[in-house]
Amino acid sequence: MFVTSLKSRLEVTDIPPAYFPSRPHFENYVNVWSSEVNPAASLLSTVVIAGGATLLVLLVATPAAYYVARFRFPGRMVFLLLVLITQMLQPTVLAVGLFQEFKGWQGYAVWGALILINAAFNLSFAIWIMQAFFASVPKEIDEAALIDGLGRMQTMFRISLPLVWPGIVTAIVFVFVNSWNEYAAALILVQQTELQPLTVSMPRFLGLYIQDWQYLFTVALIAIVPVIILFSIIERRLIGGLTAGSVK
Repeated sequence: MFVTSLKSRLEVTDIPPAYFPSRPHFENYVNVWSSEVNPAASLLSTVVIAGGATLLVLLVATPAAYYVARFRFPGRMVFLLLVLITQMLQPTVLAVGLFQEFKGWQGYAVWGALILINAAFNLSFAIWIMQAFFASVPKEIDEAALIDGLGRMQTMFRISLPLVWPGIVTAIVFVFVNSWNEYAAALILVQQTELQPLTVSMPRFLGLYIQDWQYLFTVALIAIVPVIILFSIIERRLIGGLTAGSVK
């Protein structure tokens, strides 16, 4: 993507195409950033939607996963199975229902609709993985904290959460990347071009009559930079979350 983003249009469409450009066209990045499509607005939209969905999932999934892992209540397995079943439903399948539900959400409210949709479709995975990590922490640790005078919420935040950070980080990455890449719901609901996330606005850089592939690759490269930064920051904790329990 980086090499192609530095080519001219003729160098991309030439037959046979040259792998490296005759000279790097860094002006492609300037042209893209100053274009009418406005990638800055699309990038802001994507960050708000992905960040909001991730935060909402953490706020809901953390206490839910903790409660499911620590308490045995009637219907516990039924609840977990119902949560898992929601993974079978994707935005594309529910396109008509989602449009009917949120068609009245206009302007910046559509970001709120996409945050709710992305959070709903990623909530089940977060609950499942986080409850497994909470369950791996011995209950005696919580009991000792309760005996020392901490409440249940204090025990969860001050004792349990620091011990399950790999699971939380794994859930954060999964939810954030899924929300960042979501396309179907955003395509259906967001009609205003200035509010569209990158996944929806990106094809407009290709052009209607002339295919400017170099611009499309330029925007694609810009789109993955925030995700790469996120991975680089939390890579060590992510690896710990993915490999936890692999050695007995």
